[in-house]
Amino acid sequence: MTRPPILDPQSVPVLGTDAHLSAVPGERLRAEALRLRFGNAAGWEPEIPGDGRLFADRVPAHASVLVPLVARETGPTVLLTRRTDHLRDHAGQISFPGGRAEDSDDDVVHTALREAQEEVGLAAEHVDVIGALPVYTTVTGFIVTPVVALVQPGFTLALDEFEVAEAFEVPLAFLMDPAHHQRHEFEFAGVQRRFLSMPWEGPGADGQVRRYFIWGATAAMLRNLYAFLAA
Repeated sequence: MTRPPILDPQSVPVLGTDAHLSAVPGERLRAEALRLRFGNAAGWEPEIPGDGRLFADRVPAHASVLVPLVARETGPTVLLTRRTDHLRDHAGQISFPGGRAEDSDDDVVHTALREAQEEVGLAAEHVDVIGALPVYTTVTGFIVTPVVALVQPGFTLALDEFEVAEAFEVPLAFLMDPAHHQRHEFEFAGVQRRFLSMPWEGPGADGQVRRYFIWGATAAMLRNLYAFLAA
């Protein structure tokens, strides 16, 4: 069974938020606390393992994304990208740096680091991988491993203009507060479809404040990170 992509997610009704759930305490978002949590990740299952059934008739492919947690003095942030509008998959969406695994990659970490270097110019010398979340399967046929890393400031980004329209940072504390997790639902061909969003208004790389609509697979993986850190 196939299904079309959601072309205008911001128009899909919001059922509500998860404000009844507690935010991850600030002390759990510190670097050493994050290291300890990922050092004890065995046996944990994700809240959202994937998008659901494929809408694309293609052979599944393995991929990795880097979840870069930047150690800013004001608190950790998550480095995200906005994809260019002409791409075949997830055009214009907010994403983590990442992409398809290549035969030359040693493992999922190698894929994530290589893709981050290629897409946004994030040098590996600034990146300290602390663990990974369970794989996430997208409707477009990708089996994605989210590789989580602490990133030290001092890096300079160089965007691949073909794939990345811009890169920006969102406070981790904002994303780890379920009061900002919106639940959307609509019906298509008699089937209920659901997804999460985490809209954020803040400065882009140029300092101008914009509204960034974080949704779909990126929001779901962030929700899994929330559930992991809150457990």
